Parts: sequence; C-alpha cells; structure tokens
Amino acid sequence: MQITQQGKRKRYLVFFSILTVLVAAALVLRQFELNTPKLPIGLGIEVALDWSIIYLSPILETMKLSVSQVFKVIETAFLWLPWPVWIVLVGLAGWRSASRGTALALMGALLTIQAVGLWDEAMSTVALVTTALILTVLVAIPIGIVAARNDLVEKIVRPLLDAMQTIPSLTYLIPVVMLLGVGKVPAVIATMVFAIPPAIRLTNLGLRQVSATVKEAAIAFGASGWQLLMKVEIPLALRTIMAGINQSTMMAVSMVIIAAFIGAGGLGYSVLFALNRIQIGPGFEAALAILAIAIVLDRLTQSLAKPKETGRVRPSSEAE
Repeated sequence: MQITQQGKRKRYLVFFSILTVLVAAALVLRQFELNTPKLPIGLGIEVALDWSIIYLSPILETMKLSVSQVFKVIETAFLWLPWPVWIVLVGLAGWRSASRGTALALMGALLTIQAVGLWDEAMSTVALVTTALILTVLVAIPIGIVAARNDLVEKIVRPLLDAMQTIPSLTYLIPVVMLLGVGKVPAVIATMVFAIPPAIRLTNLGLRQVSATVKEAAIAFGASGWQLLMKVEIPLALRTIMAGINQSTMMAVSMVIIAAFIGAGGLGYSVLFALNRIQIGPGFEAALAILAIAIVLDRLTQSLAKPKETGRVRPSSEAE
C-alpha cells in the first residue's frame, strides 16, 4: 500500500512539473511571433482542378450528359403519374413490405405534401435523390466488395471514408461547381459523393461478417468465386448492405437544401427562397414536405432490409 501511495505521489509530482514547464514556456513564447511556412495545399488543388478542366472535359461532359438523361427520365416519370396514383402505390409497397400501419403512415406523409401544395417540387426532389442513390449503389457496392476481399484496399478506403464523413457538406460543392458548373446534374453528383460512404462501409462490413465456415462449405461443393459472391456472401450480407443503403438515402435527403445552392431546385430551392425572403410559413411547409419524403424513403428502405417472415408450417396432426 505504501509503494502504491509513493507511486501516485511521483505521478502527481511529474504531472505538475510538466504543467509548470508548459506554462513557463507559453509565457516566454508569447513574446515572439511563431510563424511557420504555409503549405501550398490550396494552390495544388487549384492546379489539379485546372488540369482536370482542360484535359478531362470530354469525359466530364459525357458523364454530365449521361447523368442528365437518367435524371430527366426519372423526373419525367415521377411527374407524369398523378399524385393519387403515387399515394396508392406507396401505400401498397408499405403494406406489402411492412404492415398496414406503415402503409397508412406513408400515405399520410404523401397526402401532407399534396396538402401544402408542393407536390411537383417534391417529385423533383425525389427524382434527384433517386438518381443520386442509383449512382451511389452502382459505385459503392463494387468498392465495398473489393474492400472486403482485399485488406490493403480496406486500409486505403477506410481513412478516405472517415474524411468524407467528416468534411462539411458545403465543401463538396466547390470541386463539383468547378468541374461541372451549376444545375441539377452537379447537384446529383455532389449528393452522390456525400451519400456514398455508409454504403461502402456497410457493404464491406456485411461481407466480412459472413461466416468462414459457410464459405468453405460452398467452395467444397464446387462454387466458383462468382457463385460464392452472388449466391452465398451477398444474400447473407444483404441486411447489412441494405442498412448502408438506408443510411445513404437519408444522407442524400439531408443534402437537398445544400444542393439548392448550385441549382438543384425542388424543395431545397423552396427552403432557400423562404430563407432569403424570411418567409417563415412557406419555409416550414417546404421543410415539412422534406420530412415527409425522408419518412417515406426511410420506412421503405428499412422494410427492404428486414428478412421476410415465412408462414408457419403446421404439424401433420393439425393438417389432418
């Protein structure tokens, strides 16, 4: 016990000695100007963006045109269907995938959007989120699969994902505007980049959690690498992968207002316009419509992540 007390006293003595030295050093250093050479990080990024604009313009324009065509098709389809049809379809989807209560809640959320007179703006926003989510899935799932198969790729991807989820959302608009200009297509790309980390992270996690015993059994029965991935690993990891897609969907919805700064339109523009004009009522209505969209997308994607219940098999005595 005495040795323990002596050890504690020594630790406290060392701590207060270091603290005293730091305070004295701070008082001395305040008398001088402590300047360090500035790293030209910003200049390097500007040079890289200028190079990309000059030499990658054909690729960027092709990508912009392709995304624009996909977005126009989705937006036209969403706006073409009348709102009562949409409400019935979403209600049926909620009933089929979850329960009657979920179906009624989703139908009520869509009726709220129509009640505040923002249906067209809401459909434009949903088209933007849907396009961004399609691109997110097409990019995130392959990257997650590669990261799950290769430890080196995971070590490279993980800090990048951490940085992407830490950087403020407004920062994503700067390179997108520099490379693609303003409009709905740059808004889709910015939303996709902002929403992609959860899908990659949880795809990687889900595939790594698949039991090694199950994979060995599949290989023992002659499954090829592609069959192992498509018929064993992805089905077993599907719940985790869908949870990542759900999180990416919510992040895409949260980017709606930010994307309005570069011409996304839709409900984000309604909120931005109300903010500039200090119109509390219209701003609250647009925010309520965004909330309704978030509820609908969240419940639908969550229901897809849940395993379906199978019917109860009756014993033979009951069957007779």
